[in-house]
Amino acid sequence: MSRPVVVMPDAVAVVTAYLRTALAAAGEPVPVVSRIPTPRPARFVRVERVGGMRQTVVSDRPRLDFHAWAGTEADAADLAELVRALVAAIPGVRGGVTVYTAREVGGPQWLPDDVSGSPRYVFAAEIHMRGRAL
Repeated sequence: MSRPVVVMPDAVAVVTAYLRTALAAAGEPVPVVSRIPTPRPARFVRVERVGGMRQTVVSDRPRLDFHAWAGTEADAADLAELVRALVAAIPGVRGGVTVYTAREVGGPQWLPDDVSGSPRYVFAAEIHMRGRAL
């Protein structure tokens, strides 16, 4: 018996779309992007896939880094904590993709942007999500 052909979702696209909506609903409509925009907004969140592995034949567990930029260290910390809470609440169906769990693998860390010096906090999570059978 052959294994099914399963295409995994673009985890960054699923998570950025979810966070845009969730942040706006929380009263914080900041840009959520996969690349640093030009020009750079004062406040924004970047989601970047930095690894992870296929969890099962039909699911993926990407590791994502979350970067929260803001005008002050305190604002960057607050934005990171809000994103952190929203990531923990992601399980469910998001944009047609089933998300099983979110597991933090690296807590918030102060990491000012080395190019601009802008205040930034980062954290990492693994998001377990289901693929789509062809």
